[in-house]
Amino acid sequence: MKIMNETPDGDYQTYKAESGGFVREHFFGKDPATKDLVADLTDDQIWNLKRGGHDYRKVYAAYKAATEFKGKPTVILAKTVKGYGLGPRFEGRNATHQMKKLTVEDLKEFRDYLRIPITDAQLEADPYAPPYFHPGHDAPEIAYLHERRKALGGAVPERRSSHDAVALPDPKTFDVAKRGSGKQQAATTMAFVRLLKDLIRDKNFGHRIVPIVPDESRTFGMDAFFPTAKIYNPTGQNYLSVDRDLVLAYKESAQGQLIHPGINEAGAVAAFTAAGTAYATHGVPLVPVYVFYSMFGFQRTGDAFWAAADQMTRGFIIGATAGRTTLTGEGLQHADGHSPLLASTNPAVVTYDPAYGYEMGHIIRDGLERMYGEKSDGGAAGSQDRNLMYYLTVYNEPITQPAEPENLDVEGVLKGIYRVSASDLAGPKTQILASGVSVPWALEAQRILAEDWSVSADVWSVTSWNELRRDGLAAEEEAFLNPGEPARVPFVTQQLADAQGPVVAVSDYMKAVPDQIRQFLPNQFASLGADGFGFSDTRAAARRYFKNDTHSIVVKALQMLAARGEVEEGAPSYALDRYKLLDVNAGTTGGAGGDA
Repeated sequence: MKIMNETPDGDYQTYKAESGGFVREHFFGKDPATKDLVADLTDDQIWNLKRGGHDYRKVYAAYKAATEFKGKPTVILAKTVKGYGLGPRFEGRNATHQMKKLTVEDLKEFRDYLRIPITDAQLEADPYAPPYFHPGHDAPEIAYLHERRKALGGAVPERRSSHDAVALPDPKTFDVAKRGSGKQQAATTMAFVRLLKDLIRDKNFGHRIVPIVPDESRTFGMDAFFPTAKIYNPTGQNYLSVDRDLVLAYKESAQGQLIHPGINEAGAVAAFTAAGTAYATHGVPLVPVYVFYSMFGFQRTGDAFWAAADQMTRGFIIGATAGRTTLTGEGLQHADGHSPLLASTNPAVVTYDPAYGYEMGHIIRDGLERMYGEKSDGGAAGSQDRNLMYYLTVYNEPITQPAEPENLDVEGVLKGIYRVSASDLAGPKTQILASGVSVPWALEAQRILAEDWSVSADVWSVTSWNELRRDGLAAEEEAFLNPGEPARVPFVTQQLADAQGPVVAVSDYMKAVPDQIRQFLPNQFASLGADGFGFSDTRAAARRYFKNDTHSIVVKALQMLAARGEVEEGAPSYALDRYKLLDVNAGTTGGAGGDA
């Protein structure tokens, strides 16, 4: 036992890659007593000695001991061999994963080692297609396996092709998103939470929602859920909460609806996956709504989201406190400037960066329809796939939320872009494309361009750079595979078909985010964004530092117009000095505060 404990893993690997004689000399030969233990064994017998993890008697004994031991957890450490069972040319070799083929001799050794009743002639008939062996459905081994699986409740996991019918929320439930914030200001996070609260109240649908918050429920304004929805705990609340005197105190219950796993994003995504696949594993459709600091989603648990997509999870992922310059004061590790790009790598994720509450209302309603509606038309991406995860980035900076305008271009909202403000000013023309928190900056830039420079700028809200790119690439693929047929025009190209002048695209993310649509627009195109790790200062200073603020939009538009000869050549330089664009302390874009 002492020798086994002192032998490094590297030596154990080498022993299995060498001969029995090598093992006799270098392992058992370390001590005369251990050498005597194997004196009556041949080299082949020594080489065939099984490590604990491959000895079914030892494995059985270990699990039997573990199941019978009470009062404490039990850990079983099983020592195994890489490439076990594949013979001496494979076992314990570093190149195991690169060795793709077995020779006839390898197959024969493999057969002999596992005692598989297949003849030499069968193997030699076609070395590249060796026969499979099945002992028969009546064999005791097979019968035992089926018996145990039946006792455990059947095949796991089992995907059911049908599930309970889903009554989607009453359309009036979404009215709260259309009303705006009136005289008060509200961040898009708060606009989302208000809508979520009404969705949970919906009598026919609310019980299907599973809010999941690993941390900062109060930051997101979700403490209002505690008294009514309650936090799920199968054993109920078994502690005295420190906030018990508050109206919105923590309340845990076995009937709770809110999953609060603590600062455990991995556990939160696991809960999201379990709830989001319940429609198939249990026949019970649930809609998980996972809310988190956006930097700690795809950045930290992207692999778990990929696994969720692989399991055909459905639900909503809410990246709150989003943007590289919007969440200030909590350290640069919170400054998310790239999660839409990370999300774009997952084919099941539909990403939106909404500016206003009414946009979110239409997006969420469309998402529910695509996942569980009776007549899904494929929504933004034109796909009938219902196994989707909607990723919405929302911000904690309060703004005046406008009411939904009449004749809103709902198709544009869902497919990724619509014109939020047109200018009828006679003058040089430019187009400002903005998303999320940067839409108000673009509207302010529109005003400054008109008043200070007589430039006419239209402002477009880009609800999804990612979906516009997805649609554009799909159009290119269709044209590629159908030569000679009329090519479909990408949606973003259609929307801006009559838009004149250069395009300035801006967001609170890296320039690569708006750059996703550059190839689908014939207009001269420039991106403004926040590339880098972040900037520890006020919102206004951070935006001035990254040059994605209101005055940066103005100067960039003037620069592009000057290059076309549509404004005076010296206008950009004059504007740069006038607005003190190189002075981070001169920034004016954005306000202070805003928990949600």
